[in-house]
Amino acid sequence: MTRRPWVLGGVAALVLAFLYAPIAWLAVVSFNDSRSLSRITGLSTRWYAQLVADDRVLDALGLTLRLALTSALVSTAIGTLAAFGLRRAFPGRGPWTVLLSLPLVVPEVVLGVAVLGFCVKLAGIPLGFGALLAAHVAFSLSFVVVVVRSRVAGMDPRLEEAAADLGASPLVAFRTVTLPLVAPAVAAGAAFAFLLSFDDVVTSSYLTGVGSTTLPVFVYAQASKRGVSPEIVALSTLLVAVTALLLVVGVLVTAWRARRAGAASTFV
Repeated sequence: MTRRPWVLGGVAALVLAFLYAPIAWLAVVSFNDSRSLSRITGLSTRWYAQLVADDRVLDALGLTLRLALTSALVSTAIGTLAAFGLRRAFPGRGPWTVLLSLPLVVPEVVLGVAVLGFCVKLAGIPLGFGALLAAHVAFSLSFVVVVVRSRVAGMDPRLEEAAADLGASPLVAFRTVTLPLVAPAVAAGAAFAFLLSFDDVVTSSYLTGVGSTTLPVFVYAQASKRGVSPEIVALSTLLVAVTALLLVVGVLVTAWRARRAGAASTFV
């Protein structure tokens, strides 16, 4: 590799092509004038117009966004508190840590069946938004705990002790010292929870009810019945474009914060 650097570059190019060539072709085909996914006959935005006019897609998207936002808020709140609770040693911390990490390794099929039986048979929660929210919080909570706990474990407890020595109450110390330090991890955990909820198909397919079909389940059902239609291709392209835009914005904000922090340290 050191004598022939072009080999590494060629391998990297092949890997990138393998990953992104299908997505690029999907974006091109979404502007195809015909329904063909293998031959370009002309350029048109007709499929995007039909997609926007489809009430089923808009309803599924609205439900998915509400579900993902609610699940992210609940998972972040509970997961952050759990991460702080596991910060200190106490009897039974090991089993609690294992239980909170268990959804990370449990197959989604098993989790979906378990939540379905619990919600419908035991808790009496009907299929729909409530059952979906319970399932999404269950598998998102572990990711939030892992992310926030890794940041909490690296915090210096002397900072909080210094705030207490200066007269700050526990609430004020948490709001002014602890929370700003863990805010990036909390934001990352919330982003994980939102994306996991937004993209879930397997677990959600067990818990959808009448009028409560999420967007991924809707796309999967349409592709299974009629194949990959141009409307689904247009929808997939929009999702990729929005995701890429959010990623670019996140990188720009991170770079801006890093430059700002560097300028502040230089000034000091």
